[in-house]
This record gives sequence, structure tokens and C-alpha cells, in this order.
Amino acid sequence: MYHLHAFATPNSIKPVIALEELGLDYELHAVNVRQGEQKAPQFVERNPNAKVPVLTVSGDGETVSLSESAAILVYLAERHGGLLPAAGTARARVFEQLFFHASAVSPAFGQAGYFQKLAPEALPLAIARFHGEALRTLALLDGLLANHNYVAGDAYSIADIAHFGWIWRRAFAGVDLDASPHVARWFATLLQRPAIQRAIQRVEALVPAA
Repeated sequence: MYHLHAFATPNSIKPVIALEELGLDYELHAVNVRQGEQKAPQFVERNPNAKVPVLTVSGDGETVSLSESAAILVYLAERHGGLLPAAGTARARVFEQLFFHASAVSPAFGQAGYFQKLAPEALPLAIARFHGEALRTLALLDGLLANHNYVAGDAYSIADIAHFGWIWRRAFAGVDLDASPHVARWFATLLQRPAIQRAIQRVEALVPAA
């Protein structure tokens, strides 16, 4: 049985989608980042970086605790034999997109949202920098999807799941898909997947009622 500590965030939804796609049993545990629960000592024991998600699983006399959403995606895909090509260029393309997401898309979207909505003071240069990067990386994805059904080629993979998180929460970064028709098509296709629909419902249920 997997235990996933998460919230309704762009990174948290990724392993939920993978668990649903792979048909695995898991329990979802809310970590309310809006109230700072990710900084509580008992959570920091699981992840010293104090961020969600964290996946734990026990077996063979040991407990594995794994953080970083991309690492969790790879772990689940390799352990259960799905959502990741076994070898060759197709596999490398999936990792290429995972690294692009982790190094470019996610930081740009996250910082764009922070400086627009959460920073204690307005910093126009920071807003312009990160919002511009969010738009630039989105344009790169749009160009890629102009020629392929999915971000790593013509097969759905954990690379699509990785990118889905921030496109799902793009409003936080002040980004829309009006100028990105290929991303919009890809996103609409993913939203039709039952596993993704279930994942959205489950993570949104982690947010306490107002």
C-alpha cells in the first residue's frame, strides 16, 4: 500500500495521476501547505526540504520515503512497468521532458505566480522576468505539440503527467492558453482521461471547506 502526502498543488497531483493510471492502491494524506503543515517536524522527518508530495511504501522489512514529484513518477513507472518506454530514444525523450519541466517550466510558473500574487511587495522586474519565462516555456511546449500528440512523442507518458500539473494550475502564474492552441488541444485530451478526472477530484477534496 502506498501512502501519498500531498495537497491540491501542481506537483502533488502528478503522483496521484500516476497512481490512478497504474491502478495502484494508495492512501492520500492531506498536508495543508496554506497553513504551513509542510514545515511541521513530523513532516520534515519525511522530507527535510519541507515540500509536498512525499510517497512512502513499506515492504521487505524497510520503508521507502521518496520526495520530488519527477522522482516519484519515475519510481512508480519503473516499479510497475507503465507510462515509461523501456529503452532507447523514446525513453530518453521522456526524461528530456521531465528535466525540462523540473528545470524550466515549473520554476518559471511557480515564481511568476509568487511575484504576482504572494510577494510582500511588487517587484516589476521579477514579475516581467518570470512571467516572461512562463510564456516562453509554454511557447516551446506548443511548438513541440504542433508535431506530436504528446510531449515526448506519440505515446502518453509520465512526461505528460509532469507537465499537466502546472498547465492545470496555470492561472496562478497569470498564464492562459489563448496563444497556445496545441497545448490547449493536448490539455483537453488529458482532461478526458478517467484517471486524471479521478486525480483532480481526489486532490481538490484535500482542501478544507471554507
